[in-house]
Amino acid sequence: MQTHEFLKPATVAMTGCIAKLLVASVLIANLAVSNTTYANVAAAEKPNVLIITVDDMSADSLGVFGCKLPETSPNIDALAHQGMRFNKAHVVVGNCFPSRNVMWSGLYPHNTGVEGFYQVRDASHLHLADLTQQAGYFTGIQHKVGHSTPYSPYPSWDVDLDTDQQGRKRDIKAAKSYFDGTSQGIQQAKNANKPFCMVINVSDPHKPFFAEGKGGATVPDKNVPSKVFTAADVPVPGFLFDDPVVRKELAHYYSSVRRADDCVGAILKALDESGQRDNTIIMFLSDHGMPLPFAKTQVYHHSSHTPLCLIVPGVTSADTVDSTHMVSAVDLLPTLLELTNIKHPKRMDGRSFASLLKGETQHNRDYIIKEYSENAGGSRDPMRSVQTEKHLYIFNPWSNGSRIMATATTGTPTYRRMAELAKTDEQINARHDLYQHRVPEELYDIQRDPDCLVNLINSAEHQPELTRLTSILEKWMQDTGDNMLPVFQNRTDAAVREAYVVAQEAEAEARKGGKSGKGKQQRQQTGKRPAKVNYISFADPAAVVADKQVTVSVAHKLPKQLGEQVFTITLKSGNQGQRIDRKTVTASGIGSTTVTFDLPATPPAEISFAAFIGDDFPTSIQHVQSGVLATGR
Repeated sequence: MQTHEFLKPATVAMTGCIAKLLVASVLIANLAVSNTTYANVAAAEKPNVLIITVDDMSADSLGVFGCKLPETSPNIDALAHQGMRFNKAHVVVGNCFPSRNVMWSGLYPHNTGVEGFYQVRDASHLHLADLTQQAGYFTGIQHKVGHSTPYSPYPSWDVDLDTDQQGRKRDIKAAKSYFDGTSQGIQQAKNANKPFCMVINVSDPHKPFFAEGKGGATVPDKNVPSKVFTAADVPVPGFLFDDPVVRKELAHYYSSVRRADDCVGAILKALDESGQRDNTIIMFLSDHGMPLPFAKTQVYHHSSHTPLCLIVPGVTSADTVDSTHMVSAVDLLPTLLELTNIKHPKRMDGRSFASLLKGETQHNRDYIIKEYSENAGGSRDPMRSVQTEKHLYIFNPWSNGSRIMATATTGTPTYRRMAELAKTDEQINARHDLYQHRVPEELYDIQRDPDCLVNLINSAEHQPELTRLTSILEKWMQDTGDNMLPVFQNRTDAAVREAYVVAQEAEAEARKGGKSGKGKQQRQQTGKRPAKVNYISFADPAAVVADKQVTVSVAHKLPKQLGEQVFTITLKSGNQGQRIDRKTVTASGIGSTTVTFDLPATPPAEISFAAFIGDDFPTSIQHVQSGVLATGR
């Protein structure tokens, strides 16, 4: 296939060596699959598995899935044409950590405990990595390592490909990083004489977008996509509004989509060069929709519609499309197990759609369920949803008219522009109000209104369909043991809804180390954060070398209940100056984390650092600012 040339190796910013993890005895006790079951099957007789995901990409951002902007995805389009794509595939959750855990567990979040961005170290369910490793596969993962399992480090990955064999961290935005990581994983599997199961997670188009600086400003970016789009080029999704600020952010987004496509091309190039293409199952999808208002951290159509495609040697035919069946991310693991002939010893909520890959049909694939609980900052805004080919129903028990939902998109230029225009534009004000407060129930005609602009919940014409959808959702709650069932059965009672959500908030605050569930309400109703915490602090950089690198250390003292946390660290010019670079790292407990930044060729005279806990500033637990440091220029 045609692939794009990827970029020259980027300067590696962080060092460290991640040793190969041994399987802990407590996990072995939970794994019911025997190694000996597959011991006599030669490695060459088993298909390899290569799973490629992209981060925060809407399905219709790809040409093969109907993108209105030409040339966003030549590599992914070519891949999709080589196998079967599913036009009605959806993920379950609209944010990363819980969404990816659904994919590789075959269970809904309320059955795994992975409902937000926290570690679930007592998880007892089996995972893709466990099952394939115990079946004789060599397992590896690149990027989103801590978000793809119930806790991290997870013992069933044979190799973490975020770090090269010299202990250097790979650049998550560079195409070459994914070529190198994929090549390394395949080679290590070959050295072990095992088939491979690799999960390669491309960072783009997750923020920061290509060339995107503070406030949406355009800044230099060493990882330049093979095609850069302009504000005049881009289509504006119907759930947003046409405005120069929005168009500029969308231009950064679509350029990042093209950079993600470059990375996918690099991954496939590595697979081709290994000679393993003809014996490899390839799966491609996104974890949820674009990181802009009314998409990410929601359960709307564009929040969950994912560009799923598979190539299964000897099973799928080229350029085939399933536009009939609705498949869900909860179905991915059981499907992969069937395709690789691995038996799962326990119940899963999902079911295999492997027969669809052969062109067959399946009954009862006319709806999917979506579930949302918590954002990266630990804010609980529980939602449940059912979507059919024609309609989408959403239940928002958190909506009480005053509570403001904490989403991952309030820090975007698009949202800030919406909030600004809402002061004078009646139509945008209505959208802004819905974005913040929502209503307890929503109903949309997806065929006529995929952007979910007209709520039909009170439409007399749609009451029979509303009754049908709520019955489906209630039965699903009963069948899967969803603890929201009693609330849903009493959904017209505002007091029942509020009591449930307050209890959920209290549980989240307790897990974060808070004293009660009042912190979130205080933050939403007064605009103030709860009492200040001191989990992180800066140490002065040990050294600065002009024109080269600067290193900063972040000391952390995280309570046990917080588990592993993401730290977002920013290098800025001056004290309150423009962002130069931003990196994310993960850490837990007590210690310090060192981050190294490349300085510009002509560095500013002074620099400073900022850091916050989480990958979303508006919902961060704590934010700290360093002092100003002279660079010697």
